[in-house]
Amino acid sequence: MPTLTDHPPQTAIFLAYAAIVLGILIVAGIALPVLTFVLHRPVRGVWAIYVSWLVLAPLAFGCIYLGRWPAILFFLLLALLGFREFARATGLSRDGPMTLAGYLLVLAAGGAALARNPVDASPGWFGLYMALPACAVGVFAIVPILRNGAQGQLQIIALAVLGFMCCGWMFLHVALLADMPGGMGYLLYLVLAVELNDVAAFTCGTLLGRPGKHLLRSRISPGKTWEGAGGALAFTIILTWLLRFTFPRFGPMRLLVAALVVSIGGQLGDLSMSVIKRDLGVKDMGRLIPGHGGVLDRIDSLIFAGPLFVHLIRILDRHG
Repeated sequence: MPTLTDHPPQTAIFLAYAAIVLGILIVAGIALPVLTFVLHRPVRGVWAIYVSWLVLAPLAFGCIYLGRWPAILFFLLLALLGFREFARATGLSRDGPMTLAGYLLVLAAGGAALARNPVDASPGWFGLYMALPACAVGVFAIVPILRNGAQGQLQIIALAVLGFMCCGWMFLHVALLADMPGGMGYLLYLVLAVELNDVAAFTCGTLLGRPGKHLLRSRISPGKTWEGAGGALAFTIILTWLLRFTFPRFGPMRLLVAALVVSIGGQLGDLSMSVIKRDLGVKDMGRLIPGHGGVLDRIDSLIFAGPLFVHLIRILDRHG
C-alpha cells in the first residue's frame, strides 16, 4: 500500500514530527508527577487529558503514515462522530430524515476527498467538494417538501446546514491535505500547530491573564483572555518558524501568514463552538474522550483553521 511517506523528504518530515510529539509526551509524562506529588498542584484533570493523548497521538500518526485512504477515512470518522454529537446536543437527532441526510452528506464530503478527479485522474475531486455546500442546502430543503411539512422546518434546516458545514465540510478540508504534494507534512503541521496553539492560549492566559480582566469574549468563553490569545499567536509564529522544514518553498512572509491563519483560525473555531455550547447550556458536546469531552470539543479548532490553511496552500502553490 503506498503511504504518505513514500518520498524520502516526506519520510524525514514524518520522523521529525514523530520525534517532536514523542518528546512532548515524555516531557509531559515527567512534569505531571512532579506537579502532582512534589509541588502538590491540582492537576488531576490534566492526567485524563494526558492519557487520552497517549492513545490519540499514535492513532493519528499511524493513520497518516499508512497513506491517503487510512488518513482520509480517519478524519471522515471524526467528522461523522462530530456530526453525531452536534445532532444530539442541538436536538437535530430527533428529526430522523434530516439527520440521515446530514450523515449522507458528510459521507459525500469524505467520498469527494477519496475519489479521483474524472478530468485528470488526480487524487481528490476538489471541484465536487467545493460544490457540496450548495448541494447540501438543496438536500436539506427537499426533506420538508418530501414529507409535506412546513411548521418549524426553518430551524431544523438551519441546524442541519450548520452541522454539516462545521462538522463535515469545513473540518474535512483537513483530509484534502492528504491529496496535495507534500501534503503529509502540511497535515502533521496543521494538527500539531492547532493543538499546541490551544495549549499556549490556556497557558499564557493562566500565567499572564488577570482574573476578570481583559477577557477575550466574556459572554462566550469567560476563561479566555486577550493575553492568552496574544500569547498563543506569538507561540504559533515561533513554532511555525521552527517547523519551517515542512515548507521548503516558504519565505519568512509566507511562514508568518501560515502562522496567523492557524492561530487565528484555531481560536475562531474554538470560540464559534463555544457560542453553540453556551447557547445550549452545556459544557461539552460529548463524553467520548476522557478529559477532552467529545470529539467535537477536540476538533473544533480545526473547523476554521482547516479550510483557511488548505486554501492558503493552494493559492501559494499556484503562484509558485
